Amino acid sequence: MKRAYNFNAGPASLPESVLKKAEQEWLNYKGTGMNVMEMSHRSKPYEEIHQQAQNLLRKLLQIPDNYEVLFLQGGASLQFTMVPMNLMEEGKKGQYVLTGAWSEKALKEAKKIGHAEAIATGKDNQYREIPSVSSLKTLEDGAYLHITSNNTIFGTQWHETPKVSIPLVADMSSDILCRPIDVASYGLIYAGAQKNLGPSGVTVVIVRKDLLERSKDSLPTMLDYRTHAKNDSLYNTPPTMAIYLLKLVLEWADSLGGTAALEKINKEKAALLYNVIDDSDGFYKGHAEASSRSLMNVTFTLKNQELTEAFLAEAKERGFTGLNGHRSVGGCRASIYNAVPLEHVEVLAQFMKEFKSR
Repeated sequence: MKRAYNFNAGPASLPESVLKKAEQEWLNYKGTGMNVMEMSHRSKPYEEIHQQAQNLLRKLLQIPDNYEVLFLQGGASLQFTMVPMNLMEEGKKGQYVLTGAWSEKALKEAKKIGHAEAIATGKDNQYREIPSVSSLKTLEDGAYLHITSNNTIFGTQWHETPKVSIPLVADMSSDILCRPIDVASYGLIYAGAQKNLGPSGVTVVIVRKDLLERSKDSLPTMLDYRTHAKNDSLYNTPPTMAIYLLKLVLEWADSLGGTAALEKINKEKAALLYNVIDDSDGFYKGHAEASSRSLMNVTFTLKNQELTEAFLAEAKERGFTGLNGHRSVGGCRASIYNAVPLEHVEVLAQFMKEFKSR
């Protein structure tokens, strides 16, 4: 079977070696006679999977000991609610930088919980660039500052971490593990797994332990970070299969050399596509300003809608999938997450050149 050229924005491509490993263990995980989905989450075989996944994530991201690693459900969308529920403080505001649709949604949910406001936005420029770090004016009455580190719809990414006196919260759903980060610069990081970490169904939360003290006893049990921290993310039945595949993806990332090696490959992949766009004399036009371009999502349009439709139709015939831009903005988007092979990006770049020449 020929594998598709998968440029979906999420759920996204998984490493082929991971899928093959899961296939080998599908009916009989390590002699148990069961698939991981079938075994108790309290059993020793699953507890080992759970712990190995946590340990690998700590290793790859160099997570300090004063941070909890949680495996939750509900995606980033639930975290839009859990963050303000747990981190809001009396008399203080949640502060948000708007860089796209997901940060807008995060702010909308926070306003339902307490006082929240946007302190900077890129909306006036159609979210083509990330606001400069020097322009951010956090206030003393801020409970935390929330950013979305990468914006899948608009193809922009933060390339400098804000240094602020209040806890920094980041939605890293679409670029976690794509490059080294300094976890200690953040109070809380959350990420849906379905782009860079594994399949849909599990959400990773990395939270500094002292921030857990902000959670109030009046919170619903399942929406309280302390519940999951105290119970090692096993308070209720976790998404066991998703965590198993997360572990396999982390093993794969570790075998490549970790985040530094992944960043090198990701920069090479992104440069292939951005160079085609920049050298096309306007035939292809990137959405994001050069200083804010994403390593994960390359967004672009063609000269007119007719050409765009022809490009996407022919791309589909060639075996490319997921190149349509988000329904809210149109155009084209190539999501080149960690697991998208360099060779597939090379084929796409060559197709873009051929299409332009014709």
